[in-house]
Amino acid sequence: MAKTKQQRQRAKLNAANKATNVAKSRSAHPSKLRLWVAGARLRTLPLAVAPVAIGAGVAAGEQAFNLGLSVLALCVALFLQIGVNYANDYSDGIRGTDDHRVGPMRLTGSRAVPAKQVKHASFLFFALAAVAGLVIVLLTQHWWFLAVGAAAIVAAWFYTGGKRPYGYAGLGEVVVFVFFGPVAVYGTTFIQTNAFSGNAFSGNALMGGIAAGSWAAAVLMVNNLRDLKQDVLAGKRTLAVRVGARAAKAIYALLVLVPFAIWLPFVVLYPATWAAGLIGLLALTLIAIVSTARSVPEWLLALKLTSYGALAYALLLGWGLFRVSSLL
Repeated sequence: MAKTKQQRQRAKLNAANKATNVAKSRSAHPSKLRLWVAGARLRTLPLAVAPVAIGAGVAAGEQAFNLGLSVLALCVALFLQIGVNYANDYSDGIRGTDDHRVGPMRLTGSRAVPAKQVKHASFLFFALAAVAGLVIVLLTQHWWFLAVGAAAIVAAWFYTGGKRPYGYAGLGEVVVFVFFGPVAVYGTTFIQTNAFSGNAFSGNALMGGIAAGSWAAAVLMVNNLRDLKQDVLAGKRTLAVRVGARAAKAIYALLVLVPFAIWLPFVVLYPATWAAGLIGLLALTLIAIVSTARSVPEWLLALKLTSYGALAYALLLGWGLFRVSSLL
């Protein structure tokens, strides 16, 4: 009986994946530490730093900057990001989604590390995030922040975990936008200023949150564009799978341009934020790369540069807002 087109594609991807694994096994075996570091996906960590940098800058602009609280907020964001990376590795691995993956090795999917250990690692980092968050609550006495932290952990786990992960339903970009954008920026600002509304700087937190969230969603979109064919075979209905490559690339372009539409009023009101606009040159380059990318190295380059672009934009915008204050 003749094979269907999907079966032929699956066979081709499996062959490519096996060849990659064979090549890796023939090279020097990485240490356990290197495996765990790789599984943490350090290239995604700029997405955790970016909203905290903007939120701290907004707080400083209101002369409310607190280094200790900013560091604690950064710990929460970093621990959550690492936790969700391990959680995704575990959930995708046990579902078989990573069986068709061509690219960076996954701990669970490659069987390099037992699945239970990867799950426990994710829980460990979620717990560390919870501890850092609890310290913030104790210092600020904002007890309702516990509910925000719990929601963030639940969202992190159910991205690819549970019976009906929302990442498999095309909602990943929306949730990433919310939690790595307005929630993270506003949270970082609020624990230092104690005010959500009534002044221009809360508006700055909202707009800065939209910018950070757009960058984070763009990183996820380019990641899903890279994995589009494999996700189709695995039944993972990401937003890129649902709308198709052309529309997904258009959405990506919109996401990396939104931060600069937001930057325009910032630079008018706060000229010290001018340097963030320079990252617009990188954004245009990224749109060109993504619109023509075909190979895995090209997608990886776009993924890495989008992540670094998010970090650079946030640091420059946050620093510009910091200079508004009289702290310097």
